[in-house]
Amino acid sequence: MVSATQPSLEIEYGLLAQGCDTVAGVDEVGRGSWAGPVVAAAVILPLADERVQRELDGVQDSKTLPATTRLELAGVIVGLARAVSVGWATHHVIDSIGLGAANRLALFRAASRLRPQPDALIVDYFAIPNCRLPQVCCARADSLSLSVACASIIAKVFRDGWMRRWDTHLPGYGFSSHKGYGTAEHREALSRLGPSPLHRRSFEPVARCEAARPATGAGEGV
Repeated sequence: MVSATQPSLEIEYGLLAQGCDTVAGVDEVGRGSWAGPVVAAAVILPLADERVQRELDGVQDSKTLPATTRLELAGVIVGLARAVSVGWATHHVIDSIGLGAANRLALFRAASRLRPQPDALIVDYFAIPNCRLPQVCCARADSLSLSVACASIIAKVFRDGWMRRWDTHLPGYGFSSHKGYGTAEHREALSRLGPSPLHRRSFEPVARCEAARPATGAGEGV
């Protein structure tokens, strides 16, 4: 498990001091997956509510948390937040416009769906083009900002649920366990079955496997 610092509200409070009344954290998951969408979430926390830091004490970057803890915390976040939204870009979009552009599209969709709209965004790494809101972009924001860490948990829980549902439609690939990421189990299934309709053809391991398959390879009729 990756070690993580405890995120705080320091960045959020700094934006409040600059005159922003409402601040949202935005983050995405699924960039490195070989299959499925990239998913982003945006979260507005009630920064004046004393319950925020107490009830969200266990919140960290979603990658550092067990699945059961993420699921539990997602419920707390949704119950406490002023607003939560999710946006995504499918594997078809990733193949069509590229991963970077698809990632920014998912972030834009998540941020634009927030109601109310925030006065500023805190974003992990990537600025969101075509978004007129002021943005604070910093490396490892999901380990620094509590709002961004909450967004990372919501996005991860949403995407994991998406991949589990697809596992029932595309059995044999193990999507419930690896969620589309490049594990040994996934590599073996891809070699044995060929790419599924959910795979990103523009990703090298998938493209290489597809090129090696005969024209009548597995996956037909799915």
